[in-house]
Amino acid sequence: MPSLPRRRLLASGLAAAALWPGLAGVRAARFTHDPFTLGVASGCPTPEGVVLWTRLTFPEPPAPANPFAVVQAAPLPPMDLLWEVAEDEGFGRVVRQGVVRAVEAFAHSAHVAVTGLRPDRWYFYRFRAGEALSPTGRTRTAPAGDVDPGRFRFAFAACQQYEQGYYAALRDMAQRDPDLIVHLGDYIYEMSYGAGHVRSHGTGNPTTLREYRDRYALYKSDPDLQAAHAAAPWLVIWDDHEVINNYHGEEAPGVTDGPGFLRQRAAAYQACYEHMPVPPHAGGDFARFRIHGQHRFGTLLDITLLDSRQYRTPPQAGGAGRSYLGAEQEAWLDRSLQQSHARWSVIAQQTLLSERDLEAGSATRYSGDTWDGYRAARGRLLDSVQRAGLANPLVIGGDLHAFYAAEVKRDFAAPDAPVLATEFVTGSITSNPPSARAMATVAAENPHLKFASGGQHGYAMAELGRGQAQVDFIAVSDRRDPAATARVAQSFAVLNGRPGVNRL
Repeated sequence: MPSLPRRRLLASGLAAAALWPGLAGVRAARFTHDPFTLGVASGCPTPEGVVLWTRLTFPEPPAPANPFAVVQAAPLPPMDLLWEVAEDEGFGRVVRQGVVRAVEAFAHSAHVAVTGLRPDRWYFYRFRAGEALSPTGRTRTAPAGDVDPGRFRFAFAACQQYEQGYYAALRDMAQRDPDLIVHLGDYIYEMSYGAGHVRSHGTGNPTTLREYRDRYALYKSDPDLQAAHAAAPWLVIWDDHEVINNYHGEEAPGVTDGPGFLRQRAAAYQACYEHMPVPPHAGGDFARFRIHGQHRFGTLLDITLLDSRQYRTPPQAGGAGRSYLGAEQEAWLDRSLQQSHARWSVIAQQTLLSERDLEAGSATRYSGDTWDGYRAARGRLLDSVQRAGLANPLVIGGDLHAFYAAEVKRDFAAPDAPVLATEFVTGSITSNPPSARAMATVAAENPHLKFASGGQHGYAMAELGRGQAQVDFIAVSDRRDPAATARVAQSFAVLNGRPGVNRL
């Protein structure tokens, strides 16, 4: 993989203009600091283009000499950012360039939907604001819709609590050169919990837009997270900690102020948008913000992203009408899967789809916050999978801070029930694991879980080909060591046309 240059400042506006011919008319702001401290990112690749992202940052104003003075921060002006996409890291062959305006209403974030690129190609990109030049990022377009690329590699990850470890797993991910990175939620944590922290959030739980922005900025200041964003395009979905732990739809545990929570949720959704490489916002507020969608990579692969938080009904006892995805998203999923004709169809959601009995012996106990609390909804999802007749359905997830490989069935209690799909859940990047005793119980009580490990942290890498898919669980040596190394802890194969977990 080509090296990614460090951020740097151009010596003068004239030098900058020389690198960006035809764009000299844009106002050249001058900075006394580097405004690109949060790095760059790309995402949502298509055969023709990709979304580019960055966000300008500004130093905090000095505290007033009079501690009782009321200070009203002056509004920051809009900033024009120049962007360019090139075929080479030195930007000698620039193929697209333009100007995007970053405004204070969206935290001076920039989202550029680049089009006119060639399918299945690596490109390099960067931004300039006045005399300040961003780091260089690398991205890749998707294969054309009627082409079988023969091979495709993507990493998937989840659960990166900032205080509980360093992001060595993300550094390793960037170095393994994936074509795509899929993040399955809990990108930030709103809460501090556990012991043995190696670093600190520095503030309490966010509830306002500014506080959520600050939490994202803290996480994105990490150089290893920046490296992973700069290495490949991303697809991103959220789970609960991007808003508040265990929230469901328009409610959250312990929150009695319904309108207040909806304002908080909208603030969290806006901050998520402002920090992710997703298409430019179409306007309106963030009372609703769609993250589910289907992304195609030639005839080899479809990835369907789901949102299991925003539209979920409350997890009350009983009631087959409860929905994990909401009726509208369920109908969309059914239609989307029926339109999928790829060799491999990946359903990317936040947690474990398969059943997970948490109680030893003849008694049973299940988590109401997962699909086990929404069994009828899980059945409807499996109906859609079967109705679509997918060639090779794969389910991926996160959330549980443990690695799982599972065989998805209609009836998990029947050993001879047919396997409908193969499932892989990644462990956490850093977030605290379940106890060894809990993992031993899960492994003993759930024979369809062919692999279960909670003692390791890291991510997963999937390589899809014509004959099989291989999934590697990659673990770091010590999440609390910023210089930790990583290794493949366990590998699996899924054979074309034969769902099921095969250890390698």
